[in-house]
Amino acid sequence: MASGERIEMGVSALTEVENLRAALVTAGEAVRSAAAEREGRLVAETRREEAQAANRAKDEFLAMLSHELRTPMNAVFGWARMLHAGQVPEEQKGRALDAIVRNANAQVQLIDDLLDVSRIISGKMRLDVRAVDLKAVVDAALDSVRPAAAGKRIRLEATLDPRAGPLMGDPDRLQQVVWNLLTNAVKFTPKDGRVQVRLLRVNSHIEIVVSDTGQGISPGVLPVIFDRFRQGASGGTQREGGLGLGLGLVRYLVEAHGGTVEAQSAGEGRGATFIVKLPVSLGTVDDQVHPTARGVMPVRVYAAAILNGLRVLVVDDEMDALDLAMAILTASRAEVTTCQSAAEALRICREWRPDVLISDIEMPGENGLSLIRKIRAMDPSEGGKVPAVALTAYGRVEDRLRTLSAGFNMHLPKPVDPAELTTVVASLAGREVASPP
Repeated sequence: MASGERIEMGVSALTEVENLRAALVTAGEAVRSAAAEREGRLVAETRREEAQAANRAKDEFLAMLSHELRTPMNAVFGWARMLHAGQVPEEQKGRALDAIVRNANAQVQLIDDLLDVSRIISGKMRLDVRAVDLKAVVDAALDSVRPAAAGKRIRLEATLDPRAGPLMGDPDRLQQVVWNLLTNAVKFTPKDGRVQVRLLRVNSHIEIVVSDTGQGISPGVLPVIFDRFRQGASGGTQREGGLGLGLGLVRYLVEAHGGTVEAQSAGEGRGATFIVKLPVSLGTVDDQVHPTARGVMPVRVYAAAILNGLRVLVVDDEMDALDLAMAILTASRAEVTTCQSAAEALRICREWRPDVLISDIEMPGENGLSLIRKIRAMDPSEGGKVPAVALTAYGRVEDRLRTLSAGFNMHLPKPVDPAELTTVVASLAGREVASPP
């Protein structure tokens, strides 16, 4: 074969090789492109499913929230309307009022839990750390759940080790932990059951153990029992209501104290046990031990103050709110004037010179913050130094800071206990207040 032919054949072979390589490259790119497209579709599908799941979870949560708000409101609204219409026999009025107070407290607790979750998510939850007598904390939580336990004939048993001495922590938040666990135990324990709480010292930590003979927890729920918005403490059912916030708050508050919490159950129908472990502080615990401070439990106790002759100006754009404040304060013998606008409040302050001002914050036209700033700019002879209380539906920490920095002396979130309101008014006016019973 001539050399020219051999060269031509070699060139042809090289060309075929190059064409084959190009084809392989093209095929590889096509495969990679198809794989990337397939991966993109999978990612898009995953995100779509996650978005749909998130939307379903949101819708379910909102539906549950509506249910949990409407359920106690049904009792409050129904009994209140019947009392207003005079349709409740005298022998049933006490029962009606008890139901109204009990269900109103349930709504307040739900709202407080939602606000706590909001503070946790935004990183604004703060602990007021001091020396805590855990025995007093557990006793206070037990006192709060006794009525509910008695109503179901549930036996409450407590074993409190005196060696579980003071530790450093937030007494209110630790009481909230114990109260949530006890409330959960009572809720999911049938009539004639038993709930036990034990406080004991174990080496370098203190344990709070709450156990019950209730519905128990299924194995599938145990790993997520402390997740927020999980309502599965009784095997994933919702027979007992609730938003699934309490145990999520328990875990956060325990971990914020450097501790741990775990749930144990042998299965559905076999009861449950929750174990809180808190480290014993190595620091020095001072002699001033505080069992509880502000009182985060849903039922607060205040001494009813007597406001003889005190002049109180109440400002709110809602007439029902004004009527309620008038009833509370006049029942304590205060002289009360009400108005529905900041402009009218300024005029009354100058002319009537109240001893205490109570004002809403959110009002049309000019709000309560603007009102207090104008009052504080007035001469003392015109009422510029009048003690002032912000009585508002805004209850976040930042709301409280904003009202206090604007010039209010106190911030009270709605709904307010009548005795708490009169006690605050008496305190701001310099009146002595008796200790609560």
